[in-house]
Amino acid sequence: MDKSLWIVVGGMTAVTLLPRVLPILLLSGRKLPYLVERWLSLIAPAILSALLFPELLFVNDADSAFFSSKTFLLASLPAFFTAWRTKSLFKTVVAGIAAAAFLRYVLSP
Repeated sequence: MDKSLWIVVGGMTAVTLLPRVLPILLLSGRKLPYLVERWLSLIAPAILSALLFPELLFVNDADSAFFSSKTFLLASLPAFFTAWRTKSLFKTVVAGIAAAAFLRYVLSP
């Protein structure tokens, strides 16, 4: 293999590894301020919301309509409720899959 390929692979490895390793190395054993901890705790729900809500609310067609696919939107409601009440990923996934299967069965033509 030529040298430029190894440079690209090494650069991609560094770009992937450094954001994961540096916070662990620099912040381990330190107490972060309350506001920083609170802000960091909101990153995961924000990313999940950014990934999930467009899929639930919009269709990826050129003539997309708001709430055009109601099955997954309706199935997400029991899943959200289960997540809120139990804080269990497994129970949330089971509730969402069961609700989607039930709604597909009931709403199928």
